[in-house]
Amino acid sequence: MVESLEITPAAGPVRGSIRPPGSKSITNRALICAALAEGESILAGALPSEDTQVMIESLRRLGIAVNATDGGQTPHLTGCGGKIPAAGADLYIANSGTSVRFLTALSSLGQGRFRLDGTARMRERPIADLLEGLAQLGVNLNSELGNGCPPVVVHAASLAGGRAKIRGDISSQFLSGLLLVAPYAQHGVELSIEGELVSQPYIRLTLAVMRSFGVDVPGENLRQFHIVPGKYRGQNYAIEPDASAASYFFAAAAITGGEAIVQGLSQQSLQGDVAFVECLERMGCSVREQEVGSREQGAGGIVMTGPGKGKKLHGISVNMNAISDTVQTLAAVALFADGPTTITGVAHIRHKETDRIGNLALELRKFGATVDELPDGLRIAPPAKPQAARIATYNDHRMAMSLALVGLKVPGVVIENPGCTGKTYPGFFDDLAKLVTGRG
Repeated sequence: MVESLEITPAAGPVRGSIRPPGSKSITNRALICAALAEGESILAGALPSEDTQVMIESLRRLGIAVNATDGGQTPHLTGCGGKIPAAGADLYIANSGTSVRFLTALSSLGQGRFRLDGTARMRERPIADLLEGLAQLGVNLNSELGNGCPPVVVHAASLAGGRAKIRGDISSQFLSGLLLVAPYAQHGVELSIEGELVSQPYIRLTLAVMRSFGVDVPGENLRQFHIVPGKYRGQNYAIEPDASAASYFFAAAAITGGEAIVQGLSQQSLQGDVAFVECLERMGCSVREQEVGSREQGAGGIVMTGPGKGKKLHGISVNMNAISDTVQTLAAVALFADGPTTITGVAHIRHKETDRIGNLALELRKFGATVDELPDGLRIAPPAKPQAARIATYNDHRMAMSLALVGLKVPGVVIENPGCTGKTYPGFFDDLAKLVTGRG
């Protein structure tokens, strides 16, 4: 395992095109729907990574047939029709928050004892709101250590259904997990949200994937949901590139004043994180769509162009609640802006793979930035000239990928534990090098 990686600065503005791997968010939602469906499903363009692999391995432990071909990019699933085959299982989910939340909900449909555990950090990540929601729907389950975090033990005897209220201010994945399994409750489910619902685009994404597999749940206001008993149908389902991963290449263009084309993605994407391009546009970049079949590239996509010669990025104030997975990416760009950048609306990211407010602030200060932690975000005042730094990543894939971008302009940036990017993007540093050298 490589302990650290020094980033090679770009010789000038980056220019190239990249197609990131498939969306993690769509892949894991489609895996759950396909696993529960009647019939066969083929998922094309899925993300092969640690997060999706722990999901696939867990589905296999639950007795669901999954055969992943094409280097893991094309899983074939034989759905269980809503009846979990295994009469109990121990599931290891590493530090995949999506997996532990979706699989806890999925296990409630079974008959037997199911235990879900992960890394030391996973044992610190909250899941109490999901457990309470499932308990309201008739599930017998608990946090094994009594602290509202994994390990989780589910004593499943099918999902009765009924009414449940769930908080939305910690993670939208609690609601997504309930929505994904609710069609298989015995008596239907009514869900209502208490308080603020963070990361709302991910709920719309969940509903869109469910609809593609044959279950349509009205939920326009994202406050109340009525789910009648139903069944998913096996599908041949195409997964678009990951918009969160695309943010790094858009940011590379912004930081270097170059141009990056992210193939296969449009601003009408199912994924909310595609709105990151609007942040860069406000900072002085330009964005346009590249049509499928154009002479320039042929694949279609989004073209990001950084500020032209003699122009600078400028700081902005932005509420990133809906696109919180791109906070660290914007923070990297903010180091090169003229004036401070203020990010708000993201108090919940303290509960991610690491504290993405406090620990991000620590690392940005190494570059010479003045960073103030806010109750729900950060204020980043860039240095006159960012300096070399050795960056701790806290085993957080997004910390590694985002802050590596600073090294495109600043010599001497070293990223510790670069292998943590395997959680969602094993080939990230290879793809970044392709873009920087013009091989993309």
